[in-house]
Amino acid sequence: MQRTVLVTGASAGIGYAAAELFLKKGYKVYAGARRSEKMAPLRDKGAEIFPLDVADEASLRAAASRILDKEGSLDILVNNAGYGAHGAIEDVPLDEARRQFEVNVFAPARLVQLFLPAMRERRSGRIINISSIAGRISLPAAGWYHASKHALEAWSDALRLEVRPFGIKVVLIEPGPIKTEWDDTALVNLKKYSGSGPYAPMIDRMTEKFRSGYRDGAPGPGVVAEAVLRAAESVNPAPRYAVPFKAALMVAARRFIPDRLFDLLLDRALNTRQ
Repeated sequence: MQRTVLVTGASAGIGYAAAELFLKKGYKVYAGARRSEKMAPLRDKGAEIFPLDVADEASLRAAASRILDKEGSLDILVNNAGYGAHGAIEDVPLDEARRQFEVNVFAPARLVQLFLPAMRERRSGRIINISSIAGRISLPAAGWYHASKHALEAWSDALRLEVRPFGIKVVLIEPGPIKTEWDDTALVNLKKYSGSGPYAPMIDRMTEKFRSGYRDGAPGPGVVAEAVLRAAESVNPAPRYAVPFKAALMVAARRFIPDRLFDLLLDRALNTRQ
């Protein structure tokens, strides 16, 4: 029987690459995103596409009903939609911080609530949450983004334990720097919120490092899509996959470096001292 998968944020980057890979592997793919026109090539390859605003309750309910009415359940939920509200914590308005959590934390949680009853009834299903190494390592000028990803990590760990008795697996994917449109949005927000004022010198240096980290040698989204597929198809998936290998090394190193030493190394690496 053909397995079904929903990929959110499928109009570009990791979501698009994951949906495309699932199609190649013979899955029935449902792909949702705000920019539905960007998903036309996926539709042409066999995906069922539809507009999806994960910050809107009615849109989330409509997506779930669309799939459950046709399929009865869902085999794999890939919570990929997200963005980075970058800027100094002092500068980013709290309304924007709340929206960051709405998109990165509460939207995937709501989709889980909508699909989990059917998965639990069938005693099978897989929930794959696209997090980030930002959920394990915190850097300056991205505090709200880091906070949202730390929250996603925490509730994914709790959910994994809650649904194990029902045969449902929960997996976190933790990308490092990847070449996608995501970094463009993050850089726009950096300049928008902290491009002037007391944090501007630090933001300028961070922007330079940010651009080089994401655009000079960073792999494309395909490496993350491969990890998503591995998480979907493994009989006993790992709780989390950090990709690429460099990202896994960064997470492992941070685990053993004391906070004060990490701060010192970061100061030197990013030249954040003014």
